[in-house]
Amino acid sequence: MDSLTRFFGGSPARVLAQLIVLSLVLGIVLSALGVSPFDIVNGLRRLVERVWDAGLDTFVWAWRYFLLGAVIVFPVWLIARIVKTNRTRSTQP
Repeated sequence: MDSLTRFFGGSPARVLAQLIVLSLVLGIVLSALGVSPFDIVNGLRRLVERVWDAGLDTFVWAWRYFLLGAVIVFPVWLIARIVKTNRTRSTQP
C-alpha cells in the first residue's frame, strides 16, 4: 500500500475525492464559459488533422530552428559547466 500511496501523492481515497471535487468545480466554470466536452475533443481532432494535412512540415521547421539554436546553446552550456566546475574545485580546500 505504501507504493500506491507514494504513486498517488497521498491516500488514494483522499486524492480521488480531491480529483472529483476539482473536476466538478472545473466543469461548472467551463459550462459557464459555454465550453462542452465535445468542443475539447473536436478541437483536439482538428489539431491532429491540421498537423497531418500540413505533411508534418511544422516538425521539420521546428527541427531546423532547434538545430540552429543548439549550435550555440549547447557549447555555451558546456563551457559554463566546465568553468563552474573549475571554479568549485579551486575554492575547495
